[in-house]
Amino acid sequence: MVNLPRVVIAATRSGDGKTTVATGIMAALRGRGLRVSGHKVGPDYIDPGYHAAACGRPGRNLDPWLAGEGLVAPLLRHGAQGADVAVIEGVMGLFDGAAGRGDFASTAHVARLTGSPVVLVVGAAGTARSVAATLHGFAGWDPGVRLAGVVLNQVSTDRHEAVLREALAPSGIPVIGALRREAALHMPSRHLGLVPAGERPASVDAWLPALRELAGRSLDLDLLMAIACRAPQLAAEPWSPAAACGAGPGGLPAARPRIAVAAGPAFTFGYAEHDELLAAAGAEVVTFDPLAAEQLPCGTDALVVGGGFPEVHAARLAANAALRAQVRSRAAEGMPVVAECAGLLWLGASLDGRPQCEVVPAHARMTGSLSLGYREATALRGTPLLASGTRVRAHEFHRTVSEPAHGADPAWQLAGGGRTGWAGPSLLASYLHLHWAGVPQAAGRLIRAAIAGRAGAGRQRRAAAAPRGWPA
Repeated sequence: MVNLPRVVIAATRSGDGKTTVATGIMAALRGRGLRVSGHKVGPDYIDPGYHAAACGRPGRNLDPWLAGEGLVAPLLRHGAQGADVAVIEGVMGLFDGAAGRGDFASTAHVARLTGSPVVLVVGAAGTARSVAATLHGFAGWDPGVRLAGVVLNQVSTDRHEAVLREALAPSGIPVIGALRREAALHMPSRHLGLVPAGERPASVDAWLPALRELAGRSLDLDLLMAIACRAPQLAAEPWSPAAACGAGPGGLPAARPRIAVAAGPAFTFGYAEHDELLAAAGAEVVTFDPLAAEQLPCGTDALVVGGGFPEVHAARLAANAALRAQVRSRAAEGMPVVAECAGLLWLGASLDGRPQCEVVPAHARMTGSLSLGYREATALRGTPLLASGTRVRAHEFHRTVSEPAHGADPAWQLAGGGRTGWAGPSLLASYLHLHWAGVPQAAGRLIRAAIAGRAGAGRQRRAAAAPRGWPA
């Protein structure tokens, strides 16, 4: 059993300002000298980037769909090791879960799984006493969720705040504070939501101090910490990447394979647990920026390209002809390549008419339609990541289309029909995002593929260099 102070920052709906409030709370608590661990309910990659900037440590996701219900509390404990408090930002409205599955994977679901008290952010613009009815409904909807406080956001004037506080007083649920509409609360958005913090680090660094000051001035942080400290003890043991991937003493490869992971402004999406699993299984993980690096990191044995916004940087990616040619050549030689969503676009023949790596013969373009949701899929053939027949839970999040959706060897059979993605012994590329904590065998399989690919590449190089008639 462990005592981990923690609190969930939820909202009545999307747009109430929970990301700004949660990030401001993280920054303000850290400003007080506390070690703060930031977490996000659901699969979203963007908000954890802001949490990382506010907390000075990786942002983490808690998703019962992707990782499984049994791993939510262990992943929380893993991410919060060494922290004084964990702040968990919710997703959508408090009770909004996976479509057609009740409140599964909702903020309320994660609050129950982690025994965390909930502070509800309420967008108060255009309302007065009716806010009390809203809070009453949320407080009584699920007896398994403890609504411990409320933050009023988008408050217009001192009088407006006074009316709201008066209306809420009979509920007995304390008001943590009220936030006005101020420039410090603004977070720029675009076609998939907020602009990732990794694309604008300088402006985020300039924005955080004002947000930290506003949160410290407008919110009762002592009351918030008192609520967090009343969270019950957690019985779950911390998730361990070494235990998850089956690594043990003497079980690591003698020659550590080098796994290159795409990063930088075009590829900002990734779960911290992926790199941790790879490292625990014996890999050396190195990051590189495809916008700037003209070559893969020296000694690369396998390539992982996650999500992000290559469509915003398509021209610069196209201009990096040397790297594109190397990726195409190494993939043709059998270097293991794993790509999700943005990685699929970069590996394709073109993106919005601009040439990309041409590893797969697909042409991608922006559309006006959003593809968003959880998916279930079965691997149709063995890839560097998963064995044929492996069933996964995944998610999809994009406004692009890649045509054709697959070739002769599609990667996935989707539940409900349809095939998608590109697969082969050394390739997996599709729109589906996975959380490897839910498929921990993936890291070890990729490492074994990298080691085998290194040996095969060595044989090819020796054969190419040997005089004609000599044995390879």
